[in-house]
Amino acid sequence: MPEKRSLGTTGFSIAPLVLGTNVFGWTVDQPTAISILDAFVDHGFDAIDTADSYSHWAPGNSGGESETIIGNWLARFPARRDSVHVMTKVGSGMPGTGGQKTLKKEWILHEVDESLRRLRVERIDLYQAHWPDPDTPIEETLHAFDTLLRAGKVRAIGASNLDAAQLAEALRVADTRNLPRYATLQPEYNLYDRDKYDGPLRDLAMREGLGVITYYGLASGFLSGKYRTPDDLKKSARGAGIGKRYMNPRGMRILAALDTVAARHDAQPAEVALAWLIQRPGVTAPIASATSLDQLASLMRATELQLSAEDVSTLEAASG
Repeated sequence: MPEKRSLGTTGFSIAPLVLGTNVFGWTVDQPTAISILDAFVDHGFDAIDTADSYSHWAPGNSGGESETIIGNWLARFPARRDSVHVMTKVGSGMPGTGGQKTLKKEWILHEVDESLRRLRVERIDLYQAHWPDPDTPIEETLHAFDTLLRAGKVRAIGASNLDAAQLAEALRVADTRNLPRYATLQPEYNLYDRDKYDGPLRDLAMREGLGVITYYGLASGFLSGKYRTPDDLKKSARGAGIGKRYMNPRGMRILAALDTVAARHDAQPAEVALAWLIQRPGVTAPIASATSLDQLASLMRATELQLSAEDVSTLEAASG
């Protein structure tokens, strides 16, 4: 069983890999999603990350599809509820907001009930502000979260996509107004995309004792190594964006370093990329999604991979 890690000041611990479910209801149908959820929990993993907005971008969807699938899974296997920590997010431009990324109190109080209904749970373990909302005072947002904590609808709160100045201000307002602090941070972070977290934000998160669950750990799949030529980009609907963002000399150097380290351990590049995150100071657990049981098995193997100092040096020299 994977060793658990304390998730900041949430009061609970999680295994060092979080299952991302943004693909549920998009590239993963419900039967496949349920088999992935079952296998994930059966192997001792216990944290599932979703959002109210997943996956509104897919044709025919309106948002909430991922939460609904998770809720259907929990309803079919209610004993699973005691085995998992359900994490969801609010404030990412649901159709009901006209596409605005709002964290107004009225919207949060409305949307938490929608998430609870879709998830079929009485309490959300970690409720996160998905994106910054410059039009809403942070005090108003924290008042909303305070209401939910007091009502028992959520167990802990966190934030996603904040920079160092925004996080520092949120913590300052919480302390000076006697409001709840964010216990966790969810930043974009991987071997390629390091600038948003490395530096002042990572230093602040570590100093304040926040739990950190990183997303895009495989850089939209690029760090799996399956995208190496222009023809490879045709394998996925995300291929064009991946090529534009990652297929450059630096990206190729990182893939070569992943190949080198993977060969030392008889592992896959994706496993090495996630193992680097798992071992990185200032990271509690990376989030990773799977579209098949084979992919999931590989992701879970990453938690057993111990990188040497030489391995880390090889990877960081390429990604620096």
